[in-house]
Amino acid sequence: MRTYIVALAIVALGAAAAAGTSGAATSTLTYGANSTITPQVSSNWSGYAIFSSDETTPIDFSDVTGTWVQPKSTCTVGRQSSSAFWVGIGGYDLNSNALEQLGTGSDCNGNTTTPTYYAWWEIVPAASVQIPYKVKAGDTLTAAVVVNGQQVTLYLKNVTRKWRFSKTITTTQELDTSSAEWIAEAPSDCSSIGRCRVVPLTNFGTVTFSKIAATGNSHAGTITDPAWTSSPIELIASGGRSGFFGQNTDSESGVGAVPGDVSTDGRAFSVSWQQNLTPPQ
Repeated sequence: MRTYIVALAIVALGAAAAAGTSGAATSTLTYGANSTITPQVSSNWSGYAIFSSDETTPIDFSDVTGTWVQPKSTCTVGRQSSSAFWVGIGGYDLNSNALEQLGTGSDCNGNTTTPTYYAWWEIVPAASVQIPYKVKAGDTLTAAVVVNGQQVTLYLKNVTRKWRFSKTITTTQELDTSSAEWIAEAPSDCSSIGRCRVVPLTNFGTVTFSKIAATGNSHAGTITDPAWTSSPIELIASGGRSGFFGQNTDSESGVGAVPGDVSTDGRAFSVSWQQNLTPPQ
């Protein structure tokens, strides 16, 4: 099991989702019914984040939820890789040291073509914790993270296998509620002395986040709600560009993931694994 850390590490602006399965990026994504938006680029996140773009009017997000089907990972002998899919609150700002998140993951150990699937939660900077219930490719998961003061409540339901997990943690550590996210991630491996590296991203095909909702300043909405700003994020293994924790030095050319268009109701989008993506210059 990998560590899922606050690791947005946006490295540039202006590149967007690539069409097909390889190549350079296009310029914009369709955002809601009538507008377009240019993605940011990260070394380890792909998906959408929502936040306040006005420093004089901060937004405190208290609830985020989403549903996805655990995608099937394609493991290759000789290549260690991982992927994670989650919803979370916080961690988008590059100055953030906190993130409250919940999701699923898969690991490929490089010795076999059989992946390992699992569920997990994490309140950064503490380490991730595995949830002791079975997850397999094709399972439908619904997750929610709720923050109330210093209390974090986590809900995860495996609709397919009919199990539910819930946990409430009261913490004295600083929490970040300035953003909410729906993310496919290349997780990080961290040593006991705190050095981290981004693990190569597993080929997961495509994952679709649906039934998306969030609450900010007591206002409930979707990705495209005008009460906040949102940004699509694409992941490109960019040959050593620094991540927030560690570096993404995947030796395979341009491996990453890109988000697709947001549905007209703001409640769904897909993220697709791709390769030969061109990092921004």
